[in-house]
Amino acid sequence: MQDIVNERVVSFINSFDKGNSPVCDIIEKEARAAGIPIIRKEMEAFLRTVLKLLKPRKILELGTAVGYSAIFMSENVPEDAAITTIENYEPRIPAARENFARAGKLHMITLIEGDAAKVLKTLEGPYDMIFMDAAKAQYITILPDIFRLLKSGGVLITDNVLQEGEIAEPKYGVSRRNRTIYERMREYLYAVTHSEELETSIIPLGGGITFSIRK
Repeated sequence: MQDIVNERVVSFINSFDKGNSPVCDIIEKEARAAGIPIIRKEMEAFLRTVLKLLKPRKILELGTAVGYSAIFMSENVPEDAAITTIENYEPRIPAARENFARAGKLHMITLIEGDAAKVLKTLEGPYDMIFMDAAKAQYITILPDIFRLLKSGGVLITDNVLQEGEIAEPKYGVSRRNRTIYERMREYLYAVTHSEELETSIIPLGGGITFSIRK
């Protein structure tokens, strides 16, 4: 994964990172060694600040991977908070469950297996915060359910929306295999920035994020 911001600047920013819990450090090291994408350090710092500010007690995450971001969030919210995380890629689910157990977070984190578009329809809100870092082509199609589940005043954070900067390129400058994601992500960005239900900022952080507040 590439960052949008100059690599030297990103390295400088990350040099101020104050570190995480020992279990997070271990899981991060294992994930990076296995080539499994997890949230970037600068995204961690941003998330930590948002979580400390909002103190959300009900969080929904789309895209569990090996559970790193869910564990990270659980360490930065009140102890009585509950995190529901959805993952559709079966090979990673056992690792996520194992990581939740060794982090001692099974009482806070619930993992639901399945396609997010289908699972969302079975959930009941409202959620204080929703963090999306899953199949990017789905974002525009699941947005109605996100609106249904996010409370008034709640926060929606979507990661990697700028596709390492590729989203800013002309359509035919994008590789053919990425054009569907490119088009749907552009639709998503337009939808969240022009929705009367959200106030949204696009932030060039990591792979690009949107930060939205439900009106």
